[in-house]
Amino acid sequence: MMLGQALRDPRTELRVFRNRMMAAGLAILVAFALLLARFTWLQVVQQQYYHTLAEQNRISVVPVVPGRGLILDRNGQVLAANYSAYTLEVTPSKVANMDHAIDELAKVIEVSPRDRRRFRKLQEESKNFESLPIRTRLTEEEVARFAVNRFRFPGFEIKARLFRSYPQGDVASHAIGYIGRINDADLQRIDAEGLSANYKGTDHIGKLGLEGAYEKELHGVTGSEQVEIDAGGRAIRSLSRTEPQSGNNLIVTLDVNLQKIAEQAFGDYKGALVAIDPRTGDVLALVSMPNFDPNLFVDGIDPQNWDALNNSPDKPLNDRALRGQYPPGSTIKPFMALAALEYHKRSPSYSISDPGYFTLPGVAHRYRDWKKGGHGMVDMHRAIVVSCDTYFYGLANEMGIDAIHDFLARFGFGARTGIDIDGELPGLAPSQQWKMQRFKQKWYAGDTVSVGIGQGYMLATPLQLAAATATLANGGIPVHPHLLKAIQDAKTHEERAYAAKGAGTPIVKPENLAVIRAAMADVTKPGGTAARAAAGAPYSIAAKTGTAQVVGMKQGEKYDEKRMKREHWDHALLIAFAPVEDPKLALAILVENGQHGGSTAGPIARTVFDYYLTGKKPTAKPPRPPETLGPEEEEHD
Repeated sequence: MMLGQALRDPRTELRVFRNRMMAAGLAILVAFALLLARFTWLQVVQQQYYHTLAEQNRISVVPVVPGRGLILDRNGQVLAANYSAYTLEVTPSKVANMDHAIDELAKVIEVSPRDRRRFRKLQEESKNFESLPIRTRLTEEEVARFAVNRFRFPGFEIKARLFRSYPQGDVASHAIGYIGRINDADLQRIDAEGLSANYKGTDHIGKLGLEGAYEKELHGVTGSEQVEIDAGGRAIRSLSRTEPQSGNNLIVTLDVNLQKIAEQAFGDYKGALVAIDPRTGDVLALVSMPNFDPNLFVDGIDPQNWDALNNSPDKPLNDRALRGQYPPGSTIKPFMALAALEYHKRSPSYSISDPGYFTLPGVAHRYRDWKKGGHGMVDMHRAIVVSCDTYFYGLANEMGIDAIHDFLARFGFGARTGIDIDGELPGLAPSQQWKMQRFKQKWYAGDTVSVGIGQGYMLATPLQLAAATATLANGGIPVHPHLLKAIQDAKTHEERAYAAKGAGTPIVKPENLAVIRAAMADVTKPGGTAARAAAGAPYSIAAKTGTAQVVGMKQGEKYDEKRMKREHWDHALLIAFAPVEDPKLALAILVENGQHGGSTAGPIARTVFDYYLTGKKPTAKPPRPPETLGPEEEEHD
């Protein structure tokens, strides 16, 4: 052992030690140099970049959603408004177990089954990182309770939101429309129109009716706010703010009181009514029954209510006024007679002997008149007053379908009226060319005969019938229906009137139109098909009733509603305007399965005319569809 110690070389050990110290020192110097270089890179070279990131973490730019414009009727009554309320929202991507979180939340504030259903529906329709409402319209107490427990619910936050409200409930719902949450199709449209920046922070958009058609006017301009936030993401203070610009208000042509009267007049019947001022084209009432409550859609309609509306056999979401395409029945007869005068096919005095049916040469089939045994000698005036089918069977056959098509097109049949809300269907004014393109079949004379009384291939919407009737009332000058009366600027409250189409010139000769108007006036007098509905009126009414078949009858088969389901009963129609001397209101009414225009649609028209022209409100209860018609109601048109 003494020998091992003697063999050690202190100089060698010292050199090794010094080398190790130098290596360690060099490593330390290199490490410090790297740290210094990295520090210099971050603090000097990348200073601006990381300063910007830090500021972004500290400062958040929040969009400030503008208030949506109001919708007012022509007299200033509010149809669509806004109110502010607290909403509790959650970002699904920040919540690990959503069901558990909602269960825990329900111990703090009420979360109803309806809230859960609506939330699940919104979650299915939205992206995972979007903030979705789980509860709306929170009370001050509920807000306070959640604020105390907020630390337990990451991803949840209280927001103050403006909510849309429809104070009239279901009144005029198809015309007003509603707002709903923005979906993928809406986003694509917004991007295509270059409006993405203006919709930041906006969750809802107009879907139907006026809300959809005038979305750009109603939405406004989105503002912004720079907010300083803490490490927990909570706002500390506002640094700067660009105020949003509220959307403009719409003043519309509807008279909400008239609308209510018209809707109530339908009672339990389904159908549609369009009331137009023939002097201006203002749509004063646009009724589709049954209707729906647009308030259901504001927060996102829950599945239960959606199923109830969407699967209802009454189809309340179907806008019958714009999208209902029905055979116009005998309401087409004044236009057929006017076409005969314009084309010199018939004179007013030309008469036929009506045996109760019409036959085509060489054809055994009989086209029956509604009155068994016929009407005897009938000229044009009487044919309109008593609604003689036989007269118009023969007239249509003489004119030919293409002439009929061309004339009806003057009055807008077979084309959209161009009303300023979406969803309108064009109806159908058939022609030989149409049938060949549609069915690859030639047109037959029997097809023409049916069109002569508004049946067969002929289809029209209540809106088309109302516009055509308004044209008759307006001296033959085409009337273009519209719902917007003016746009009111949100800041200045100045009004920009709707740019209506020019008045134009009459499309028929005044002397020919006078013949038709005189006949329609006598429809409402004793002996006419609408006499009962107009009895005792302190003003004059011109009208034409109609009945439209829902199901066809076989050869020789008699219509008998007692053996038919109610949904197969005929539709009842009526067109009218009043006063005859100076028309202020033109109507088209369709009552689904209402049987006869005079007895079912007529009283609805009288109720509307009475209120609009005299201020009289109805006192009788609205009608209910009968199980079957009694003998006293057996009438035809």
